[in-house]
Amino acid sequence: MHLRLWLAERWVEELAADSLASSGLVKLLARWLGASVGRGVDLHTVPPVTGWLTVGKGAAVEPEVDLRGWWIDGDVVHVGPVEVGPGARVGVRSTLGPGVRVGRRAEVAPGSTVLEDVPDDQYASGAPARVVGTTRGPLGSGQAPERPLWRVAYGLTGPLVSGLPLVAATLAVLAVSPLLGGVDGLAALAGRAVVLAPVVAVLAFALLAALVLAAVRMLAVGLAPGVHPVHGRQAWQAWTTLRVLDEARTWLFPLYSSTATPAWLRALGADVGRDVEASTVLLLPSMTSVGEGAFLADDTMLGMYELGGGWLRVDPVKIGRHAFVGNSGMAAPGRKVPKRGLVAVLSAAPRRTKAKKGTSWLGSPPTRLRRSVDEVDRSRTYEPPVRLRVARALLEAARAVAVVLDTVLVVGWAATVLLVADVSWWLAALLAGPVLALLGVVAATLATLAKWLLVGRVRAGEHPLWSAFVWRSELADAFVEVLAARWFCGTVSGTAVLNLWLRSLGARVGRGVWSESYWLPEPDLVRLEDGATVNRGCVVQTHLFHDRILSMDEVVLDAGATLGPHGVVLPAASVGRHATIGPGSLVMRGEAVPQRTRWIGNPIGPWA
Repeated sequence: MHLRLWLAERWVEELAADSLASSGLVKLLARWLGASVGRGVDLHTVPPVTGWLTVGKGAAVEPEVDLRGWWIDGDVVHVGPVEVGPGARVGVRSTLGPGVRVGRRAEVAPGSTVLEDVPDDQYASGAPARVVGTTRGPLGSGQAPERPLWRVAYGLTGPLVSGLPLVAATLAVLAVSPLLGGVDGLAALAGRAVVLAPVVAVLAFALLAALVLAAVRMLAVGLAPGVHPVHGRQAWQAWTTLRVLDEARTWLFPLYSSTATPAWLRALGADVGRDVEASTVLLLPSMTSVGEGAFLADDTMLGMYELGGGWLRVDPVKIGRHAFVGNSGMAAPGRKVPKRGLVAVLSAAPRRTKAKKGTSWLGSPPTRLRRSVDEVDRSRTYEPPVRLRVARALLEAARAVAVVLDTVLVVGWAATVLLVADVSWWLAALLAGPVLALLGVVAATLATLAKWLLVGRVRAGEHPLWSAFVWRSELADAFVEVLAARWFCGTVSGTAVLNLWLRSLGARVGRGVWSESYWLPEPDLVRLEDGATVNRGCVVQTHLFHDRILSMDEVVLDAGATLGPHGVVLPAASVGRHATIGPGSLVMRGEAVPQRTRWIGNPIGPWA
């Protein structure tokens, strides 16, 4: 069963059936896979390959909801159907476990992990989700209009927008095509193409950034806060904007987690103050305000739309001055992160009425967190001198090397296939796959070499944001994301081949480890003992960046330990032998989970 699930999901990923191109046709894909999808459903997430999904009439499932219905607990695979009742709503980045039913008109809050049924007309929240009240009711008044032409518009938008990289690459090739003239034979042409690859790479990257920028700015025209029908112009604008920017985090990764990121976000239309640090943030630019000195960590989500009853709601989001939003933190439409406030890892921003200056929040729903603020050297955190700003910008410019190498691999593959095709097209078709696999190994090797050349062996300790170690680490990460993640990691997820590569980066990975995640920020500080399990979407988080100080420590999963889907373990934490951390859970910094025990929650608590 497990092998079939793994193979089916790899097949879907390789066909890009869950990509931007198919995002407007996801209901059709769900039905083809065997799911039962009722009329008037808004399904904005990937359906499970099992086909064991039932979504009732008028239900709404927001983006990045995990509906797969299976996960691994040590040597056991839990698998079962998932049902979302008529008129129900499931919030963004939630996880519905196997065998779960969300009742009629029930609602699941964003970021929740549902492992037990949610009764009709009830509102459930948390990890694990618990009923905290009655549902909030429909977003809009009355029945939302259903317009078939807008279904067509959504269906066409995905493929058109997903073609932006192809358009940029084509324009770049046309621009350098005069330099390819006067070459005799395929071999000479292939050699010239490889030589020109760096020029094509830089030009294509710039053109793609310009296309994304133009698309997002045009989509912001006329987009206003409020509740809009899904089958309408403004909802389509919000949906398309977020789909484009979600993909742009991969297409244009070197622009993120850098000094260029705030300028990029401003160009997209966001109100971003001075000295903001932002990583791979996903936002609706025209609805987002980020105050001076704020910090947005990896995969933060600001102002994702809400769905319900055929309606879509967008509202402004505000991040206060010197606020901090941790990895995978969220701020729902209309929410605010207060000045000098903190939203922790995997946590949600509080309601505006509770967002008092200097408060910190943990979990979903968010609860107050006591936190002390350390004194820091502001010249290395918030107020660096000009020489440090220049040095960082120069080092970050080296990310272009990763982009060039990526293009060289693409051109190299195409040139190899063409050279073989000059002898036999049948032989070229036969060798295209193996050559691609070989280049995947090359990409992974290049990422490994970059890691060792740039940062060497990493040890526990602290480094301020404005220091060479942090910049070199970010540069090494760019090689991982641009090369290894694209060419290698997805295909070998969960296999011994991925384990071998993780060891090459410095991680200590034992025999029989099952890891579906390559997100080990400092591999040298990770120890996965024999038979440990790391499920999909997990982060073995060996560092924190509070107060702009990179603080690193070791994370250990002992033999047979399990980290459930979308779980996070923070630095200096350990999970004992054969202990289980349930889905959507957060192991806090320094916690030691006893062996042969079960825990769940954000933060974790005992799991009966």
